[in-house]
Amino acid sequence: MEMSPFAHSIMEMKYSHELEGGKETWEQISYRATKHPLKAVGVTMRDRLAKDICRYITERKFIPGGRYLYASGRPFHQVQNCLLLRATDSREGWAELLHKAAMALMTGAGIGVDYSDVRHKGSRIRKTGGHATGPIALMQMLNECGRGIMQGGSRRSAIWAGLSWKHADVHEFIRIKNWSPEVKAMKEKDFNFPATLDQTNISVQLDDEFFEAYADPEHDLHSQAHSVYWAVTNQMLETAEPGFSIDTGKNSGETLRNACTEVSSRDDSDICNLGSINLANVESIEEMREITRAATAFLMAGTVYSDVPYAAVDHARTKNRRLGLGVMGVHEWLLKRGKPYAPDHDLSLWLLEYAKSGKYAREFAKEWDLSVPKKTRAIAPTGTIGIIAETTTGIEPIFCVAFKRRYLKGDQWHYQYVIDPTAKRLIAEGVSPESIEDAYSLAQNVERRVEFQAWVQQYVDHGISSTINLPAWGSEYNNSGRVMEFGNMLMKHLPNIRGVTCYPDGARGGQPLVPVAYSEAIKHEGAELVEESVDVCSLTKGGSCGE
Repeated sequence: MEMSPFAHSIMEMKYSHELEGGKETWEQISYRATKHPLKAVGVTMRDRLAKDICRYITERKFIPGGRYLYASGRPFHQVQNCLLLRATDSREGWAELLHKAAMALMTGAGIGVDYSDVRHKGSRIRKTGGHATGPIALMQMLNECGRGIMQGGSRRSAIWAGLSWKHADVHEFIRIKNWSPEVKAMKEKDFNFPATLDQTNISVQLDDEFFEAYADPEHDLHSQAHSVYWAVTNQMLETAEPGFSIDTGKNSGETLRNACTEVSSRDDSDICNLGSINLANVESIEEMREITRAATAFLMAGTVYSDVPYAAVDHARTKNRRLGLGVMGVHEWLLKRGKPYAPDHDLSLWLLEYAKSGKYAREFAKEWDLSVPKKTRAIAPTGTIGIIAETTTGIEPIFCVAFKRRYLKGDQWHYQYVIDPTAKRLIAEGVSPESIEDAYSLAQNVERRVEFQAWVQQYVDHGISSTINLPAWGSEYNNSGRVMEFGNMLMKHLPNIRGVTCYPDGARGGQPLVPVAYSEAIKHEGAELVEESVDVCSLTKGGSCGE
């Protein structure tokens, strides 16, 4: 399938290296991104494995994370993604965290930080006689690092902050991004106008004790569990943040997350390592099996090839060797077969093949004398690589049939009218644009989104990054009268997922994607237009992981 002008423009802007005579083609990027990581484990481009991987990338059946596409073959080749960090409660710990964050962001990695160990605001500091400023102050310091660091001049910093539901400052944390009307107005006018934690996505962390306390009126923390849960639920529907991160059962203690929260760990300075199989382009369940094996090998090789921001990252990586093999094009796979966005028996057979990645990882670990990965599957938001693949991102439904996408090019903001490629193919086959199920129509029955995520989670050993798009706060399907209904629905499914976040339309000024009528978009499709004072982001609201 020939790459569309829109996808081609994103490819050249984000990933193509300059060659004598012009920019790299997609075929050249595929070859480069295969050759260098595989060489690190002794596999050459003459070998069948490398040839297969290169072909799968060229055909856009498997696409490595954007760091592979951008950095492979460069003198500093950090091809892995976000760092997973823990804030420690000391002067030295704060300084060390700032150093780690700067080193990560300047090399193209996002950061996720668990702040739960930092003492609460106002607590006494014994040695100096002062009072602690609390974790939110440290979050703001890292947020400002992100504002000033833009790797390569165009990749905005990706930052996540998590705080335990039991922390004394959790209610301030829940409300921290409730900006004043004046700040919101400035954000609408200029998205770069600074606001509290505006570079950072935030989540309240839930553990086994939370669910015990929530369900048991006799539990000492029953009231705390309920007050936190309903405060967050209301915020999700009204302002988008925070979301929930869930680490229970066999995942208990894995509170460190990457910037888009799909990869988790217990160990500071761990790192995620992403690539996604495009189900929409895979032709059979047999090919799914072959691609899963090849993609697992590719990510294993990347753990050997990739440079790291600082030495401790290599220690954590060698110990855990976490892979984040994901899928995208899931909704397109369903649409092509006339199926609704819902659990499906046939899809389960494909996902069972995907779930064999752990088996393949153990085989390659033995062959290449590497440690065995702790986990191997995570579904990232697949922002710009989803655009390159021209399919639905991650497990997300079609965002909308047509939209206006804003992005940074050099030092100037641009926008393009885009018709979703999956929708475009369906429309070409005679399907009416108004009849195509998308995130906006699903917002009228949001439980279908959550149920589907919980169903897919059983095939994923890390997490799934998925943003539930909602109508604007105050509208028919999202208002104060629906908070209780939404919260009770979510609580049914929350123990079966690793995280959830929502985005009510218009909740943040300068949002990167704005739905438009198909009739409007078709007039301007592909045209690149200049616009001032707007945001740049991926297809999900904070996701530069997977780009």
